[in-house]
Amino acid sequence: MLDQTSNDDEIKNIYHILAMVNDNQGNYTQAITFYEKSIEIQQNNPSHNYIDLATSYNNISIEYDEMEEYSEALFYYEKALEIYQKNLASNHSNLSRFYNNIGLLYHKMGLYSKALSSYEKATEIYQETLPSNHPNLATSYINTGMTLNILGEYSKALSFYEKALEIDEKTLPSNHPDLASCYINLGVLYKNLCDYSKAILYYEKALEIQEKSLSSDHPALTTSYNNLGLVYETMGDDSKAFLFLEKALKIHEKLLSSNHPLLAVSYAGIAKVYYNMDDYSKALPCFERAVHIGQHSLPSDHPNLQQYNIGLKMLKDKM
Repeated sequence: MLDQTSNDDEIKNIYHILAMVNDNQGNYTQAITFYEKSIEIQQNNPSHNYIDLATSYNNISIEYDEMEEYSEALFYYEKALEIYQKNLASNHSNLSRFYNNIGLLYHKMGLYSKALSSYEKATEIYQETLPSNHPNLATSYINTGMTLNILGEYSKALSFYEKALEIDEKTLPSNHPDLASCYINLGVLYKNLCDYSKAILYYEKALEIQEKSLSSDHPALTTSYNNLGLVYETMGDDSKAFLFLEKALKIHEKLLSSNHPLLAVSYAGIAKVYYNMDDYSKALPCFERAVHIGQHSLPSDHPNLQQYNIGLKMLKDKM
């Protein structure tokens, strides 16, 4: 098909389609190869459309992000951003999308001050160009809040989360998944502040939305079940903790491979509840299962695996 096509635009579009097909199949490296072929054609054409070139760089960034190769993803996001900066006004809304994406990458890389700087640029553009209740502004507030939360700047994080929540509650249907995500973020924050009653309040709000709008075995439900279980475990309410952690485990067992790291998290959570209840005979197989999975799916120095081993040792010392 390629040999029969002489028009550069058509060849470029074919490479783009092949890249998207490979992306959908999870063949990210092959997708990158086709995007690069498309870019080569565009760069050799002096009249190429700058938007198409920037989009190709952006698409490559997404592939590297999927592969968790964040430095490479950042490199291509910045190339796309540079093209837009040369061709658009400094407060154009398209720039804010790139600043947000770059901020998310910095966040994943643990470069939190750089992430905040990127989010701030995105937010400034949104505030200049969008209505005060626009969903994109809420997204930017959420991103900023999540990074501040990790940095332990809880009062600042709360301020951004509340701004996002105000927008979402005004503009989204009451069962919208973004609203559930906002409630979850607030729950995490209040848990960090040791305000467990408020953490439970927001986790339950999120769960109510999810249970109404998602299938009973949807992976998102496990996050809410685990969140609630861990808060109740921290509060010493082991019966409620077990109820929610068991629900999360059942979904994980149904959807995940037998050695998936999230399955180990579920087993370890339930093991800890059994341990707290002095039911050591039931805690033992759960801790052993968590350790076994961790040994097959995590690096030997991974903190989760270390915690599983410590828990198992403490349990055996009690028996």
